[in-house]
Amino acid sequence: MNTFPPALITSQTPAETLAQAMAQLPLIAILRGLTPAEAPGIGQALISSGFAIIEVPLNSPEPLQSIALLSQQFPQALMGAGTVLNAQQVKDVHAAGGRLIVSPNFNPVVVAQALALGMVVLPGVCTPSEAFAALAAGAHGLKLFPAEMISPAAVKALRAILPPQAALMPVGGITPDNMAAYRAAGANGFGLGSALYAPGRNADQVREKAMTFAKTFCHGASA
Repeated sequence: MNTFPPALITSQTPAETLAQAMAQLPLIAILRGLTPAEAPGIGQALISSGFAIIEVPLNSPEPLQSIALLSQQFPQALMGAGTVLNAQQVKDVHAAGGRLIVSPNFNPVVVAQALALGMVVLPGVCTPSEAFAALAAGAHGLKLFPAEMISPAAVKALRAILPPQAALMPVGGITPDNMAAYRAAGANGFGLGSALYAPGRNADQVREKAMTFAKTFCHGASA
């Protein structure tokens, strides 16, 4: 059985933790398929490129071990898991040192468990009804997923009706070329998947892509 260090103790509220990470760079690195052996090198590549939010989807090989390694090595960053589907998985991520829960859907039980453990929680939503329900349940932000089904025009419509402080993060098919249109529509940040990391991509390759994303977000031009 794996044993993990205790979760990082912080005086910040989850909302403050998310706000601080978003202020640094509101891009979530989604490391689907990451192995524990790769985690330190890939993590360093991302941190050195300015990333402050990293998730390891739970359908990756030994995800809890990767989360534990990343949390230990980079305590300054907001680390956690994606593809979190039930309350037990939330507890497992917390035990591994993770502070972030990201889901592809809105499950009020997952949100409640994350809040009970003092974690940042970003459920996936696709409709106004889901978005309002997630915020009412206490979600700290909204993962707009899949972004291939949520155009910039749809984001603009959501932005017009949702509370202005609600963070909207399109995820799915995001590249340096389409971020500007989503940002103009009111997106606050993005989750980045295979355009940033894919199994087999080494740390140098990930660093290059991470720097391109960071530069594009901050300056509006691809590297």
